[in-house]
Amino acid sequence: MKRIGIISDTHGTFDERLREFLKDVDEIWHAGDIGSLELADEIAAFKPLRAVSGNIDGGVTRRVYPDFLSFECEQVSVLMTHIGGYPRRYDPRAVQRIQAVRPKLFIAGHSHILKVQYDPVYDLLAVNPGAAGEYGFHRTRTAVRLVIDGAQMRDMEVGEWPRRG
Repeated sequence: MKRIGIISDTHGTFDERLREFLKDVDEIWHAGDIGSLELADEIAAFKPLRAVSGNIDGGVTRRVYPDFLSFECEQVSVLMTHIGGYPRRYDPRAVQRIQAVRPKLFIAGHSHILKVQYDPVYDLLAVNPGAAGEYGFHRTRTAVRLVIDGAQMRDMEVGEWPRRG
């Protein structure tokens, strides 16, 4: 059993609110727009980190973190990217990877809009954790945590915080 925290679009923010929400997870998965390699290192020092780069991430971050990441967690295949879309509106590059990898959990960020949706076409759960950072058009910062136990995904929770200012 693993407790997973899913975040995206931190844009350089990893504050006490996020730390408190993520304090009991085993790993943090970041779906891009980290903000800097230094922030990624800060998150990785807090909890083990799996991440992809996003469209605002610079060259150094892009060299360390790929555009797509696929892996197994327990018995769940996971595919993560930044610009991925959502069921019936996937980015074309994401569709190619989804068809190749056949994940059970697809994670994407970019939109700054929290969305969790089952996709019956590809038989997967699509999760966009929204934006955990302070920058962007969103009014509410969000993050997700869940438990992966064998082949089961359960106990999903959403954290929500108002943006400063």
